[in-house]
Amino acid sequence: MIPATPGRVPTGVRIGYAVGSFCTANFAAIPGLLLLIYMTNVLAVDPLLAGVVVFLPKAWDLIANTLIGQWSDRTVSRWGPRRPWMLAGTAVLPVSFAIMFIGPPLKGVPAAIFVGLVFLVAATGYALYEVPYKAMPAEMTHDYHERTALLQWRMVFIAIAIAMSGVLAPMLAGDTIEGYRLMGLVFAVILLVSMIGSFFGTANAPFTGQQDSEGSLRAQLAAARESKPFLWLLGLCSAQTLAAGVMLAGAPYFAAYTVGDPKATTTLFAALVGPMLITMPLWVWLARVLDKRGAMILSGLLFMSGAILAIASPLLGPIYAHLCIVVVGVGYAGLQLLQFSMLADVIAYDGQVSGKRRGGVFTGLWTAVESAVAAFGATIYGAVLSIGGFLESDPANPVVQPDSAVTAVLIGLTVIPALIILSGVLMTLKYDLSADKLAPAAT
Repeated sequence: MIPATPGRVPTGVRIGYAVGSFCTANFAAIPGLLLLIYMTNVLAVDPLLAGVVVFLPKAWDLIANTLIGQWSDRTVSRWGPRRPWMLAGTAVLPVSFAIMFIGPPLKGVPAAIFVGLVFLVAATGYALYEVPYKAMPAEMTHDYHERTALLQWRMVFIAIAIAMSGVLAPMLAGDTIEGYRLMGLVFAVILLVSMIGSFFGTANAPFTGQQDSEGSLRAQLAAARESKPFLWLLGLCSAQTLAAGVMLAGAPYFAAYTVGDPKATTTLFAALVGPMLITMPLWVWLARVLDKRGAMILSGLLFMSGAILAIASPLLGPIYAHLCIVVVGVGYAGLQLLQFSMLADVIAYDGQVSGKRRGGVFTGLWTAVESAVAAFGATIYGAVLSIGGFLESDPANPVVQPDSAVTAVLIGLTVIPALIILSGVLMTLKYDLSADKLAPAAT
């Protein structure tokens, strides 16, 4: 990495950095979308147990990500402090991802244990890559709005990756072991290529970060706790991530049991991702006009409105259901862009005030909480299904779900995420790191 003055990040670096989103978005989306239904409808795992299996490996991230963040902060190498760790993650994640969906000759509890253990290894590989990857934008530029523009490229790549996750992955997986095995192999290759691409694409990334990192892990965790902007941002974004995690886990069930067509998972994801590709420049503009906090509130309200409106889908039909998801997608686009832009602001603000390099710890904590919260969304949805009496099955032994289970599918995708996202909107009102507050610290 090379020193840089505050200002515009070169286009080549923006694109090189953004390529990594094919890894981060696909790994975040595919387990959240397919792992629960893979276990309940292919490996005959109880829905509550399946939800716990999705969550527990991500709980490990609360420890692993924090340590990786500290280690990357203290790393000195010719590749910079972050990129060696990204390369380590590249060696672990793609292989373990393919094995996770290999379709073992197991059912029920043994299958759940196998998937859980492999998911734990994959989550560790993801942490090795994701934590330093998220720390980089704050170190590329000091400019408040340049960070949003930098991440705009990333959001475009995320939208494409989510489209791949939501359209291609379910299409390949179908509802058979062979389909899931093929999907796992295809996306393992995609992960590998994107991770290698971002490693080389950021070789000439500007570096404006502090060279002096904090000493002990305890001291760095204390610094994160003492950062009011970081804690409020972590709280409000955790609510947003949890709501998205619940909806993601519920999407295949909503397609199959509410819309009435399992293949509708692909079109529902197109409705979600389409606004991300179209509205991203609008959200960049709104972040300037309303400031990032105001734009974040607006995006949360749109997400919540779409979820609430979707309650009427059984009465108004599939087209109405898709339109509701479009509204969710417009809000989700804003949330995705603003979360990472505001995190970069928090890291930069802390570095300017403290004179220390602590971005790795901030992103380590962030990524750990984000991963655990997103996975907990599947646990919540699995619990709702279990309460509703949802019956596990496998392709050789299909079952007819009771009416209570069909109702649970709908409530879990609409009412629950709407209430969660509302709490995030309320927390956003307490976030106060604006452009005016950040500017004096940079002088």
